[in-house]
Amino acid sequence: MGIQNFPAALQPIIQQGFLEREFEQALRSRLGYRAIADREEIAVGIGETLTKTRAGLKPSVTTPLPPASNNNFDNGLSPTTWSVEQYTITINHYAATTDLNMVTSRVGIASQFLQNAYVNGEQAARSLDELARNALFNSYFGGNTRVRVTLGAAGPALAVDDVRGFLTGFVNGVQQPVSSANPLTVTVGADAYTLIGSVADATNVSTAPNGISGVLTFSTNVSVSDGTTGNTVTAANASVILRPAARGNTGGLLAGDTLTMGSLLDAVSKLRMNAVPEVDGVYNCYLDPVSARQLFADPDFKQLFQGATSANQVFRRGMVNQFLGLRFIPTTEAFVQAHPTLAGLMVRRPIICGQGALIEGDFAGMAADDVAPKDSIVHLVDGVAMVTREPLDRLQQIIAQSWYWIGGFCTPSDTTTNPTIIPTATNAAFKRAVMIEHIG
Repeated sequence: MGIQNFPAALQPIIQQGFLEREFEQALRSRLGYRAIADREEIAVGIGETLTKTRAGLKPSVTTPLPPASNNNFDNGLSPTTWSVEQYTITINHYAATTDLNMVTSRVGIASQFLQNAYVNGEQAARSLDELARNALFNSYFGGNTRVRVTLGAAGPALAVDDVRGFLTGFVNGVQQPVSSANPLTVTVGADAYTLIGSVADATNVSTAPNGISGVLTFSTNVSVSDGTTGNTVTAANASVILRPAARGNTGGLLAGDTLTMGSLLDAVSKLRMNAVPEVDGVYNCYLDPVSARQLFADPDFKQLFQGATSANQVFRRGMVNQFLGLRFIPTTEAFVQAHPTLAGLMVRRPIICGQGALIEGDFAGMAADDVAPKDSIVHLVDGVAMVTREPLDRLQQIIAQSWYWIGGFCTPSDTTTNPTIIPTATNAAFKRAVMIEHIG
């Protein structure tokens, strides 16, 4: 009942304007990237960096043993061994805190203690999800870039938009800096060149998310036609990035290059060509709501659901859960970038991941007795320590509510899986995810 419906004599004694006695919750980001990570515990007392080794396989044997050579101690056989590769997890310390004055909180409209705990928890979850996203994309952007400045004349040095994937190469499964002794084949424009050095710019001007602009140095001169602004630069072991109409790089995307069902099928085929294991029977596809919406406008998608009994529910919800061998996971943490050359266009990046695309290392000592004594209030929630510190001020009124996480993320490579081992495999160093770039 509105106060105006009370008798006029009573209205002045009815206090108005009380705030609602609880906080309205802010909009929350939809998270998901951390879920793809395989979690591993980093033991106490082994330092801040953990190097793990992955064993490769030996090539198939399809040639019969000649009877004439099977006549001595080695039976005509030469020993071979399997290859290895290594990946490294570096742990770091992340934390944040909030102070609460218990006296002043008594006059608040609601429990600030509970609200602080809620906000801290959301901040921690979002922070770890963005760390997972950054680690995942940093590797799967690798080896894909474009020329940033046109060469004035043929020369060995070339300015590019992003040097990720060009700084190191794999030697016996271990990443080593690119050099004359450890070269990398790179295609610039229409021709292949040998990369012998790369360096990041002192001032980063990359347009890619978390990109690092820099200069690539080749063993021979790059022609002006190849070294023209906007030309594609791709490493021989580059991660797979799919784009509509087979655009060579991000700058080549045009209006109308939207996400299609065909692009998703191509991504699934790339993962299956590399024998990437699925996640509970399907691959995870992380995409933002605009990318998801574009699927519903794709003719192949509409034809697939035309007349299907599931179509009503799919179009009613505006989203699908699993089809095409994919599990669709909407997220608002996806990288969205303004087109580097065309005003008004946005570049969006769904990523399709298989099992093992990301590794999360959690420090085992986060809640140990010497870190969190028994009389302290420390709770581990999904691997994150939530801490409530007692008042230490002179009046013993101000408590601290904090969270911390000690760990790191990394993307393991699969260089030992090559066409010699699996005939359909690609040469990409990182094979367990495929990125799609499109306009949206």
